[in-house]
Amino acid sequence: MPRPAEEIRSDAVPAMSHPPDDPPASGRTGSPTPRTDRSALLPALTRLFDDGPCAALVCGADGRITEVSDSCGRWLGLAAADLLGRRPEQVLAGPGATIPGWERLQDQARRHGRAGTEALVHGHGGRPLWCTLVLDALPAAQGEPDTWLLTLADITQQRILTELQGPVLGALVRDRPLAEVMALVCTQVQILAPDVVATVLGVDDDGLIRPLAGPSIPAEVSCQFDGAPIGPKAGSCGTAAWRGSPVVVTDIDTDPLWDDYRHVVQPLGLRACWSSPIKNGEGRVLATFAFYFREPRAPHGLHEQLVEMSVHLCTLALERERSHAHIHQLAYYDGLTGLPNRALLQANLARAITQAQQDGTTLALLFIDLDRFKDVNDSHGHAVGDELLREVAQRLAGEVRDRSLVCRLAGDEFVVVLPHCGVEQARHTAERVQQALARPITVGDLDLTTGACLGVAMYPDDGSDLDRLLRHADAAMYQAKKDGRGGLHFYRAEMNRAAEDRLRLAADLRAALHRGGLQLHFQPQVCPPGKTPRSPAAGPASMSLFGVEALLRWRHPVLGDVSPERFIPVAEEAGLMDELSNWVLEAACAQLAGWRADGIDVPRVAVNLSPRNFQDPGLPARVRQLLDRHGLRGDQLTLELTESAWIDRRADSLDKLRALQALGVGLAMDDFGNGQSSLSHLHRLPLRQLKLDRSFVHDIEHLAVAQTLAAAMLHIGESLGLIVVAEGIETAAQAAFLIEHGCPVLQGDRYAQSMAAEQIGPWLAGLASMAAADVGASRSDHGT
Repeated sequence: MPRPAEEIRSDAVPAMSHPPDDPPASGRTGSPTPRTDRSALLPALTRLFDDGPCAALVCGADGRITEVSDSCGRWLGLAAADLLGRRPEQVLAGPGATIPGWERLQDQARRHGRAGTEALVHGHGGRPLWCTLVLDALPAAQGEPDTWLLTLADITQQRILTELQGPVLGALVRDRPLAEVMALVCTQVQILAPDVVATVLGVDDDGLIRPLAGPSIPAEVSCQFDGAPIGPKAGSCGTAAWRGSPVVVTDIDTDPLWDDYRHVVQPLGLRACWSSPIKNGEGRVLATFAFYFREPRAPHGLHEQLVEMSVHLCTLALERERSHAHIHQLAYYDGLTGLPNRALLQANLARAITQAQQDGTTLALLFIDLDRFKDVNDSHGHAVGDELLREVAQRLAGEVRDRSLVCRLAGDEFVVVLPHCGVEQARHTAERVQQALARPITVGDLDLTTGACLGVAMYPDDGSDLDRLLRHADAAMYQAKKDGRGGLHFYRAEMNRAAEDRLRLAADLRAALHRGGLQLHFQPQVCPPGKTPRSPAAGPASMSLFGVEALLRWRHPVLGDVSPERFIPVAEEAGLMDELSNWVLEAACAQLAGWRADGIDVPRVAVNLSPRNFQDPGLPARVRQLLDRHGLRGDQLTLELTESAWIDRRADSLDKLRALQALGVGLAMDDFGNGQSSLSHLHRLPLRQLKLDRSFVHDIEHLAVAQTLAAAMLHIGESLGLIVVAEGIETAAQAAFLIEHGCPVLQGDRYAQSMAAEQIGPWLAGLASMAAADVGASRSDHGT
């Protein structure tokens, strides 16, 4: 707390002389002391202060000034003519001055030889400054009138540091709220400059004024500034914020800047205002700091010092607040969508559950997982995927009521909490959300169609805490996903058992991957007699092997053989697909090298890669290392990718394809004809093969449209010089149709099921006579 200016101290300053009634000391005992004319000594005494940091005044017994130092003119701005014959409290007085009474100082100095205090004084033109005042009783012979020496030293800067900077920095260190810190700045300033009224007005992102502090301004007055726009004629503060520079209005009554706001401050007796912008490190105006005066006037030196310090302190406080807000945003909000994250979800859901317990109500938790998001991310890149997620977040927020909470957990998973919500209301909201997300989303020049599967868990029936509700809603969502895209399910107890089974299966799959529990099977790809790729009319007389496709198999120690249809989705959910694909690629190359070392003539091996593998910038280098390590040529390896990987629009995608092509590696589009944009990309992709989707092959026997489409795709492949591999052939009729229409490579159970690596050699021995019947059937059916 600041010291009262009226406090008079004598113990802090040693006496300069003996009391007036003491006899003067003598150099010798009994020797009289020569008397000196004080009229000659006093001017000499004041001259001692002429070049120092203090001003000196000599006063007679009546308190009137008789001598002054030249330093009075230097920093008080007062010459001898302004001072002589007048009392100090008269010439140093001004608005807010705190000079103590002369008699009190004299009384204290008589008793102790010296009296000292701190006071706000005013120099020339009313310039305020804080000073120490020290009054000394000068030695006088008996019968002579009292004479006093008054010295003044400027301590304005020290007072600003101790009374303003110190308390405010302490409040910042103690992490006091912003409003409290700003009010403290204004309060301490008004103690140091009692003639001013201080305020701080914030400026929001929209350029609107928001009062932050003004302890001497009534609340009903401050609120009239709230929401006012800054501008070129918006009072001192609004104009200073708009200009980004200080604005001094010496007379509010007449200055046009105050035309719209004069009526607000005039009833408070405020007649002048000086406002300074408060900026952050980037130069953006965050707030304004203002001094109001009660008479038309301009600011003086003390005001300038106070404003300089106050603006600095306010900047620190506002930057600290921004840092706190940024840390809070990082801790509790998703950086991509701006939605609350899991941490804030947990805190808010805990409160919602407590409220539901007190009210005896239910609430619903919706777990949302987007359909086809992985395809969008893989095909068009993460930038497009991110923009899609932002749009989804906006649509979700727009479909739920104000009291609801929308959060993003991770990836394409969102959660909505619906307080005071029953089953039917939850169903209605979930269906509305699905409809909103099913509408096309435009990102750049793309029109993307996604959707969502939803799982719903209800409090309290399905869980009483976040983890249980989330787990159960996730289980319901998974069941909805199994039923197909756009599904909606409410939680049932058996879903939890299924979710636990998935978690166990994922853990077992991870263990198998790391401990050698996986193996490859291989399905042969064959060329009909008389045909080989590139030379369909000049092939061998019997069936020949084109290559084999590597297929991942897993034999669980308890469950036995687990089908890929079961464990691949689990691998995708658990984030294991990258490791699995890399393992398959390594194992397939090693096996091909082993066959060739054993003299088994397998021309090439095909490996499926996920779009995620294809996004890896290190894929070409890794493939080259594999080929070198196992002594293989590039044309002995084929990489199969789905259409979503081929149509990836990122700039480096085609570069990766060409790098693989440069190694001689064959590139195949898997499931050709099952996508929507294949034809528009075929002409620019470095493909070697097209794999005709098994859905077309399956329907060849009974659907004329399937026959027409299959024939057209075979023709497209031939026209483009691409090898077409038809997969999923199961019957002689399917095989006969494809052979007749020139399909060069056949794959399916009709010729061989997938088999272990050691079975390939014996199978090859019987290959020559295997498919003569299919060729004969094709010729007889068409009269050849």
